[in-house]
Amino acid sequence: MSIPILCFVGRSNSGKTTLIERVIPELVRVGYRVATIKHAGHGFDLDTEGKDSWRHKRAGASAVIVLSKGSLAMFADVSDQIGVEEIRDRFLDQAIDLVIAEGWKSEGYPKIVVVRDQLGEVPVSPEGLLAVVSNKPVDPPGAIPVFDPDDVAGVAALIVRRFPKRESHET
Repeated sequence: MSIPILCFVGRSNSGKTTLIERVIPELVRVGYRVATIKHAGHGFDLDTEGKDSWRHKRAGASAVIVLSKGSLAMFADVSDQIGVEEIRDRFLDQAIDLVIAEGWKSEGYPKIVVVRDQLGEVPVSPEGLLAVVSNKPVDPPGAIPVFDPDDVAGVAALIVRRFPKRESHET
């Protein structure tokens, strides 16, 4: 059984990261193991110039893994089109209960849209729309619930109902 994926989508600076940061502890408190995947549309560089991992990558390694007690980091070449599902399937431990992805607004995964000004400020596929989080009145289609950004417990409760904790792993 695949680990479920939930996307938090919205425009830049809409509050997605802050909401995810506040929802994760609520899920962890009720026993969930959560992994997050962030889509960085403008690229990023996490490795530090001069460090061994940076030197290995610069020398031409396609993938560099740094391991220490309790932590693992990987720097790897990927195609421009690698999807959240492929990342989940290739790199995540099956003991994870839920993948929270920030981004992937056009994909058909279940999603929570974070809105600042008005619904529709970012084109989002209506497929799988679970909720809207906004500090302004919005009128989503159908019976989609709307949460205030401070109703973290409400958002977490919706997630728990929609994605029951997986029982197939040791806790």
